[in-house]
Amino acid sequence: MANAQDVPDAKPAPAKAAEPKPDLAPLPADAHVEQTMQLDGKPLHYTVTVGTLPVNDKDGKKVGEVVYTAYTVQGKDRPVTFAMNGGPGASSVYLNLGAIGPKHVAFGAEGDSPSDPATLTDNPGTWLGFTDLVFIDPIGTGYSRSLVSEDQTKKLFYSTVPDIQYLSRMVYDWLVKNGRLDSRKYFVGESYGGFRGPRVTHYLQTQLGVALNGVVLVSPYLNPTVEDNGDLSPLPWMMTLPSIVAAHMEREHKLSAEAMAPVIAYTRSDYAAALMEGRSNPEATEKMIQHVTELTGLDPVFVKRSGGRLETQAYLREVYRSEGKLGSRYDPNVTAWDPFPNDPDQRSNDPILESIIAPTTTAMVNFVTQTVGWKTDARYEALSGNVNRLWDGGDELRKGSVEQLREAVANDPKMHVLIVHGWNDLSCPFMGSILTVDQMPMMGDPNRVQVKEYPGGHMFYSRPSSQMALQKDVMEMFQAH
Repeated sequence: MANAQDVPDAKPAPAKAAEPKPDLAPLPADAHVEQTMQLDGKPLHYTVTVGTLPVNDKDGKKVGEVVYTAYTVQGKDRPVTFAMNGGPGASSVYLNLGAIGPKHVAFGAEGDSPSDPATLTDNPGTWLGFTDLVFIDPIGTGYSRSLVSEDQTKKLFYSTVPDIQYLSRMVYDWLVKNGRLDSRKYFVGESYGGFRGPRVTHYLQTQLGVALNGVVLVSPYLNPTVEDNGDLSPLPWMMTLPSIVAAHMEREHKLSAEAMAPVIAYTRSDYAAALMEGRSNPEATEKMIQHVTELTGLDPVFVKRSGGRLETQAYLREVYRSEGKLGSRYDPNVTAWDPFPNDPDQRSNDPILESIIAPTTTAMVNFVTQTVGWKTDARYEALSGNVNRLWDGGDELRKGSVEQLREAVANDPKMHVLIVHGWNDLSCPFMGSILTVDQMPMMGDPNRVQVKEYPGGHMFYSRPSSQMALQKDVMEMFQAH
C-alpha cells in the first residue's frame, strides 16, 4: 500500500469515487502453482505467484491495484530482481515472456507472425537460475487498474513523478509482504522502464530506505532532450548513424563489436565535426556525405539530399522502398509490407509494435488464468494506447533520469549498473547511452557503470544468441555485488 509520501494529494472527491467501478469485478486472491523446467541440463523447481498489491492515497483509501507475477525458488540467500517495462503503457510481459522469465513465447523477430500459435516453452535465457523474479505491471497495464476517475488516475498514476513514487512503494511492499528486505535486490527496466530505473533506485535509496545492489537498464530511454534541435546540434544524428550502419552490417553478415568500433569513433570525431562546420567547410561536408553513403549502403542521392543527416522514419522507408516494405524503428531488419507505399509519409504503425500484442497477450492470459489459476475475465493490456494517450510527462520527463543515475551511483559505492542495447535500435539508440556514460564522473571502479551492445534491436533478446550473452553479462554483474 502507499501513503501520503508515495502518491500526491488528489482533489477532494466523494467517498464512492475511490470504490471499484460498477463494471469491475473484484480481482481474485493471490494464486500459486509449482513448476519445473530444465536449465543447463538440470531440473529447476520454482513457484509462480500471481498476486495484487493495493495502492492507497494519503487517507488510506485504496485507489489502485497493482498485479504482479513472481517466480521464486527455494534456497538460502536468493537475490530478488524487480522488472518493469515502459511505454508508458507497456505491461511487463515483454521482459517476462520475451527476455528473462522461465517461460518464453516467440515475438518481435523477422518472420514472426501475430497468428502463430502463442506456445510457451522453457526459456534457456532466464535469469531464474540465479535470482528470483518479480514482474510488476504499472496501473493501466496488464491486469493492474485504477479505482478512481480518469482525472484522478492521471494525477495519481499517469504522470512522471507519482509513477515513480507508487511503483517504488510496490517494490517496498512486495519485499515486506514476502519477508525479503534482507535479500540482495536488483532492478531491470526496459525502454521507459529504463527511464524508471534510476529514479526508482534513487527514490528507494533516499525515501523508502531500500538499497539496490544492481540495476540493469535494457534499451533505456535515459536522456529525452539529447535528440532536440537537429537543425543546429549534431547529437540527434550522432545518435542514429551508428545503429543505421549496424543494421546494414548485419544484413551483410559483417556486424561485430570490432567492426562497429571505427564507426563509433568516426561518429564522435569527423562526422560530428563536419556537421558542426556546415557550409563553412564544403569539402568536409562532401567527404562526410560520401563516407556515410559507404557506411550505410544507402542511395547516394538520398544521403546527399539528407545532408548526411538520416532521419529515422525517412530511412526506414527508403531502405526497403524497392521491396514495398517498411523497417521497424525498433529493429530496421524486422520488416512488414507498407500498406500505403505511394503516400509521401508513412501512414501505418511500426512493423514490430502492433505485431507483438497478439502473441504476448494470448500467452500471458492463458498462463495466468489457466496454468496459474488466477481466474479473471478482466481485459489484459499488454500495450495500452489509452495510458500512453493520457500520460502527462511534463518537465520531469524532459529532464530524463541521468541526474538520478549519477546520484544513485554516487550514493552507493558498491552498486553496479549495466546498460544494454541492441546495435540496431533506432527507438532508444545505444549511442545515446555511450555518450551519456562518457560524461559521467568515474566514481571509483569504471566497471561499476557499463554499456554493452548485442546484435538485434530494441528487443534484442528475441535473438537467442543475444539473449544468452545478456544472461552471461548479468550473471557477472550479480557476482560482483
